[in-house]
Amino acid sequence: MPLDSLRPLLAFMAVAREHSFTRAAARLGVSQSALSHAVRTLESRIGVRLLTRTTRSVSVTEAGERLLRVAVPRFENIETELRSITDMASQPAGTIRLTAADHAIDTLLWPRLAPLLAEHPQIHLEIHSDYALTDIVAGRFEFGVRLGDGLSRDISAVRIGPDLGFAIVGS
Repeated sequence: MPLDSLRPLLAFMAVAREHSFTRAAARLGVSQSALSHAVRTLESRIGVRLLTRTTRSVSVTEAGERLLRVAVPRFENIETELRSITDMASQPAGTIRLTAADHAIDTLLWPRLAPLLAEHPQIHLEIHSDYALTDIVAGRFEFGVRLGDGLSRDISAVRIGPDLGFAIVGS
């Protein structure tokens, strides 16, 4: 459903809550005529009168009451969830998925991530130990750590540790 289809419903809910086009228009920051037009649009689209209007008062019809019983709790849930998501911006939270080889996890990542996780308990870390060049996007990982230069061209790479020397040792 396009957002424009919700505007008349929001207009109706505001008028029903305020029992006044004047107060609802002031609360929404729109003109009374725009609000009235939005409510008429909704009523004509569904083919039922939702509000009874007189020059002095506005009341909700039986159909309007039924619509309010269904719509208001759902919009309140959406508003609550939007506030919750907005709160995530003020404090780091959520799940971070990463893929790396065991050596990188133990020596490079864990020493740096452990203090961060202690400081931000709302962050959850999901670590996938993998020696293959896993497709980070297809695996839905936020990032991956790999040794060497064998990355595809479309991957952005940042060095996070020193060069490693390898030696073959035997006795």
